[in-house]
Amino acid sequence: MKDIGAHAGDLKAFVEQRWEESILPELEAYIAIPNLSPHFDPDWAEHGHMEKATEHIHRWCAEQAIEGMSLEVVRLDGRTPVIFMEIEASGGGSNEKTVLLYGHLDKQPEMSGWDADKGPWKPVRQDGKLYGRGGADDGYAAYASLTAIAALQRQGLPHDRCVVLIEACEESGSFDLPPYLEHLKARIGTPYLVVCLDSGCGDYERLWGTTSLRGLVGGTLKVENLKPTADGSAAGVHSGDSGGIVPSAGRLVRLLLARLEDTTTGEIQLDALKVAIPDDRREQAEQAAQILGDGVWQKYPFADGAEPMAAGAEAILNRTWRPILEVVGTDAPDLRAGNVLRGRAQAKLSIRIPPHVNPEEATAAIKSALESDPPKGAAVTFEPEQGAAGWEAPTMVPWLEQSLTAASEAFFGHPAAFQGEGGTIPFMGMLGEMFPEAQFVITGLLGPGSNAHGPNEFLHIDCAKKLTASMAAVLVHAATRD
Repeated sequence: MKDIGAHAGDLKAFVEQRWEESILPELEAYIAIPNLSPHFDPDWAEHGHMEKATEHIHRWCAEQAIEGMSLEVVRLDGRTPVIFMEIEASGGGSNEKTVLLYGHLDKQPEMSGWDADKGPWKPVRQDGKLYGRGGADDGYAAYASLTAIAALQRQGLPHDRCVVLIEACEESGSFDLPPYLEHLKARIGTPYLVVCLDSGCGDYERLWGTTSLRGLVGGTLKVENLKPTADGSAAGVHSGDSGGIVPSAGRLVRLLLARLEDTTTGEIQLDALKVAIPDDRREQAEQAAQILGDGVWQKYPFADGAEPMAAGAEAILNRTWRPILEVVGTDAPDLRAGNVLRGRAQAKLSIRIPPHVNPEEATAAIKSALESDPPKGAAVTFEPEQGAAGWEAPTMVPWLEQSLTAASEAFFGHPAAFQGEGGTIPFMGMLGEMFPEAQFVITGLLGPGSNAHGPNEFLHIDCAKKLTASMAAVLVHAATRD
C-alpha cells in the first residue's frame, strides 16, 4: 500500500483551494434550490427544482479537467434522474478494478425553527460552517468525489477505474434506484470498493467510518370512533356533553402506541423489530464512547435540565442497534380549537429498525399489533409506507482499515474511529446484495450540531476539506494495496 505522506501537503493544498474557490460557491447556489425528494414533493417533475439541481451539479462536473471521464444524466420514464460518471484509471491504476462512489442530491423538507438570519434555501457561511438544507446531506458528494480524483491526477498518483453515481430519491427511500442499478449494471461493473459520503461523524477531529445503518418502517395510524360528516371530515361533538361517554380518539391512539413501546423507557415491545447486538459492534460502541464522552448526547440541543434516555456506549447502541418509535406528525387541531371532542385522530409513525430486521416482516408485525382487537371497538387502520432495510458492513479487510487510519492521521491528525449510525441509506443494502464481495467506506459530515433534516443544518467546512483529501488517500491505497 503506497504511503502518500510525501504528497499529503500538495493534496491538502489542492483540495483546500478547490473547496474555497469552486465548491463552496457552487454549494451555495445548490442550497438555494428547493429540490425536495419526491415523497415531499409528488409534483417534483412539474415544479422543475429537481431538474435545476441536477443540471447545476452536472454542469460543474462537466467543467472539471478529469482525464478519461464520461458523464451523463440518465433518465428513466417517470423516475427522478441519476448523474452517472465513469472515470478511467490513471497514474498506473487498473481499469479492471472498479471503485464506486455514491451520493444523492434530493433534500428533506424545510422545517420551521431556523435562526432569523438563516433558512433552508438561504446559504449562509458563518463560523466555519455553511448553513442551508442539503449541503452536508449530501449535495457535496459529487464535488468531493471529483475533487479527490482530480487531486490524484494532478499529482500523478494512481487510482483505479471509478464510477460516481448521484441519485435524486434517497430521502424518499431510494425507491427509484433499483431500476437504475439494473439499467446501469453492465456499466457499473463489479466494484471491489464502495465509497458513500452520506453518513455521519462522531466529531470533526478524525475520519469516521460507519459500520452499520438502521432501516426504517413507517406509516399512518388512524383511529375513528364517530361517523364522519357528510363531506368525509372528522366528526366533532361538544366535549362537555360527550366527555366520559365517547372515548377520546387521541387517547385511543396513545393506548395503541403503548402496544409498540414502553411509554416510560421508549423500549420497543415487538420482538420482530429486535436483533441480538454483535459483540464486535458493542466493542466499537465502547471505543467510540471513550472518544466522545458526554458528546455522545450533548451534541443534541437539550433544553435546560432535560436528560437523555441513556449515555455512553448504551446511547450509541440505542441509536444504532435498537429499534425506536417517533411520532413525526399528527392531525391535532391548533391551540385555538374550541371545546370539541373529535371522533378521529391520526399519527404518522416513523420506526427505525436495526440491521438484519426485515422491513416487510416488521411492517406486518406493527400492523397486526395496532389493528388487532381495537380498543372500544374503534375503527383502527395502519397504512404502511414502503420500508427500508438496515445494513451492516462486511468485516473490514486489513488493508482498508490501515488505509482509513493512515488517511485520518495524515489529514486530521488523529486515527480513524468507527461506529454505527442511526439513519438509513437504502443504497447500501442494495449494493451489499448486488456485490457481496465488496468492501465499504461509509463516512460523511453529519456531526455534532449539524442537524440534518432539521433547522440550521450545516456543513463543517474544514472537516469537508479533510474528508475530501482523506478519500483521495484511500483511492491511492486501494490502487496500490497488496
